[in-house]
Amino acid sequence: MQVVNIAFLGFGNIGTGVYKIINKNSELINKREGIKINIKRILVRDINKKRPIDLPKDLYTTEINDIVEDPDISLVVEVMGGEEPARQYLLSVMKSGKDVVTANKEVIARHLPELEKTARENGVGLYYEASVAAGIPIIKVIRESLQANNISEIKGIINGTTNYILTKMSESGVGFKDALLEAQRLGYAEPDPTFDVEGMDAAFKLSILSTLAFKTRISVDKIYKEGITCIAKEDIIYGKELGYEVKLLAIAKKRDNVIEVRVHPTFIPTDHPLAAVRDAYNGIFVKGDSVENLMLYGRGAGDLPTGSAIVSDIINACHNKNKHNYLNMSEEEWKAENAVINNNWEAEYFIRMTVLDKPGVLARIAGIFGKHEVSIASVIQKGYKGTNASIIFVTHEAKELHVKNAIEEIRTEPVVINVDNVIRVEN
Repeated sequence: MQVVNIAFLGFGNIGTGVYKIINKNSELINKREGIKINIKRILVRDINKKRPIDLPKDLYTTEINDIVEDPDISLVVEVMGGEEPARQYLLSVMKSGKDVVTANKEVIARHLPELEKTARENGVGLYYEASVAAGIPIIKVIRESLQANNISEIKGIINGTTNYILTKMSESGVGFKDALLEAQRLGYAEPDPTFDVEGMDAAFKLSILSTLAFKTRISVDKIYKEGITCIAKEDIIYGKELGYEVKLLAIAKKRDNVIEVRVHPTFIPTDHPLAAVRDAYNGIFVKGDSVENLMLYGRGAGDLPTGSAIVSDIINACHNKNKHNYLNMSEEEWKAENAVINNNWEAEYFIRMTVLDKPGVLARIAGIFGKHEVSIASVIQKGYKGTNASIIFVTHEAKELHVKNAIEEIRTEPVVINVDNVIRVEN
């Protein structure tokens, strides 16, 4: 029986989830894996804070050095979140010869090169399965199951908060604000939901996935980000009439050395597997040249799903002692010197606008689209609003910048009251 002494950095919702799994399944882990996990130290801000799990007070500390300098602790689980001081703590414990398991998507997305280099130099393990999609083992699949593939595409619903909100809007007919309030009431959304609803959470995760899948460092700053606050009930209703569901998708595509990475609301056909991913669930679609299409589905957040990935990483770290699986990436790949980030991708577009109800308006707008090389696939006119009408254009595949330039000019037209929304379509 291998006994491993571990420490926690942070002990909030995710930390207590990890503890519950270790406590509940300790006998199973002992029998299956030959490992006994012993929690020796827990770093917290306030030792006297009331917690849902009653543990001996001498387990807690407010000093990181109590963990860094303890030779009996061989592995540290970081679940405190945020960029700092989590990054510095992770570097310190790795430099002291301890393996690291983390669920921190921001630190991994922003500092993976530094963390990977430190782990390699100190001969320790760096594990971060829980940083993307919680209990869905997408990182393990990319790194350990798809090595024979040239991965060309990832599309995913990797933020449960926004997926719950869009599901609520679609199935209950409520607006964004009401759906958000319900998500907050159920604990799916934070009191300040900006991180989720503006797409930043998904961008961190996409940075990690695309870096691993394409073997090229994809900085989160190079990812196009657009949130779901602009989605209205009308968009969802009209989208359904056209055979689409709206999702906040994280999309990464690679063609030769050209990469596009983007997070934004997207219409997808109702028969696409991702369209059936409801509520706070996640779904990730991967395309490889050998495996073709692969999809993973499950809970992408929560204490126990995230804890499941963390405990799995703990066990893997114990089994992989002295044979850690470092990323085999060259200096050029880490610096993304061989990659071109494409900000002028091609997609179809759903464009809803309010215009004056008078002759010649459609011809005028269609002419502007044509001028900017945007071809119209269909036009639908909806209900009248006094002297105004709502018009929906669906384009053929067009370049992103061509559409943006066309919309910019259309906004200046006196007959156009408002361009209400522009939503990309992925068929």
